[in-house]
Amino acid sequence: MSPLTLAAASAKEPTLKSFGDDPWWLIGGKVLAIFVFLVLTVLLSMWVERRVIGRMQLRVGPNRVGPQGLLQGLADGVKLALKEDIVPRQVDKLVFILAPIVSAVPAFISFIIIPFGPTVSVFGHQTALQGTDLPVAVLLVLAMSSMGVYGIVLAGWSSMSPYSLLGGLRSSAQVISYEIAMGLSFVAVFLFAGSMSTSDIVAAQHDKWFVVLLLPSFLVYVITMMGESNRIPFDLPEGEGELVGGFHTEYSSLKFAMFFLAEYINLATLSALATTLFLGGWRAPAPISTVWAGANAGWWPVLWFLVKLWLFIFFFIWLRGSLPRVRYDQLMKLGWKVLMPFSLGWILLVSTIRALRNEGHDMRQIVIIAAVVAAVVLVATVIWEMVRGGEDEKEIVPGAGRDVAPDPAAGGFPVPPLDAPHYHGGPAGATKVKTPPEEVTSGTH
Repeated sequence: MSPLTLAAASAKEPTLKSFGDDPWWLIGGKVLAIFVFLVLTVLLSMWVERRVIGRMQLRVGPNRVGPQGLLQGLADGVKLALKEDIVPRQVDKLVFILAPIVSAVPAFISFIIIPFGPTVSVFGHQTALQGTDLPVAVLLVLAMSSMGVYGIVLAGWSSMSPYSLLGGLRSSAQVISYEIAMGLSFVAVFLFAGSMSTSDIVAAQHDKWFVVLLLPSFLVYVITMMGESNRIPFDLPEGEGELVGGFHTEYSSLKFAMFFLAEYINLATLSALATTLFLGGWRAPAPISTVWAGANAGWWPVLWFLVKLWLFIFFFIWLRGSLPRVRYDQLMKLGWKVLMPFSLGWILLVSTIRALRNEGHDMRQIVIIAAVVAAVVLVATVIWEMVRGGEDEKEIVPGAGRDVAPDPAAGGFPVPPLDAPHYHGGPAGATKVKTPPEEVTSGTH
């Protein structure tokens, strides 16, 4: 073993036993540091997103509030806090108020299991740069993301607007579809790491990142995390073109700000989880770690973690400025008919490879055979889809259906039939008179 490998192996890496012995002041400091980090990340993400998309669209972006517009996000937050808090009539007030809280709180909790770095010394006390860890830490993130969806669904349910209700229904269907595929993409990581603990998963990537070993799982996760974040190209729950604002159409002031906060915190959490599971977590990339023995020791890993995190956030912003919104049927088809079957087949393949490796078989032959099988299945699937082609599309026949009487309520705005009874006189002395259809249509009545 080389000296660099020995130095990396001797670095103090946290394990499950490293948590639970910190003093109360250190636990409180970690919670406060994570909270401040998330709030600052949201403010900075808003500024970066506006500036980057402005450059993509040949605009300037925010440049008035603070140097280079850096305080624009803070100004927006103050403006939202000072705006009038409107609660529309006939809404379910209790659910209407609780919905943004249900969305924001789980977003903060999810980040508590993300490792920022190895074990370091804080005021003479050895502690891990991580809030806490659990034997099923990754499942906590999935549970909190599921809880956050309840806030969106309840916001649409409690509102009186049909746009809000449709946005909540879209969000529930979308998250159910993509959360299953996301959970399946994690299974291969659990098989290779032998644990669901985030610190153990980072430790299992000390020699090779899982993005290299499990590239299909990484690609599935990247697609599903776009669906989980409700952002373009999958921002159908709040599609402005057809739903005004979606589930938060009737929200204002701090309630709307909490939905906004939850969206950007989820963006950071999904990026941090991708970094932890597939990109080695806080470990330095190969060129740096092979040349510098202390790259993964001390406080330096925090820098590598932040660089990877912001690369993912930039990827989200890039997609928003580049891709159009997909149709809802395309969204559902991708989730149920493509990602889930592919993830199940990939899990079976990975499980077989791990079982054969544990029995001492030659891995090179296994990998070659697996690659050939995967390529054949992929080509067969593509050919099958091309052959089926337009079977699902209905043939449009010109002039078909013209002899069918039109439905008055089919356009979304019900109109009374032409022979509907009409009333003469005021409310006090109304007299029902049957008006001939020709008079109603001609406007003579």
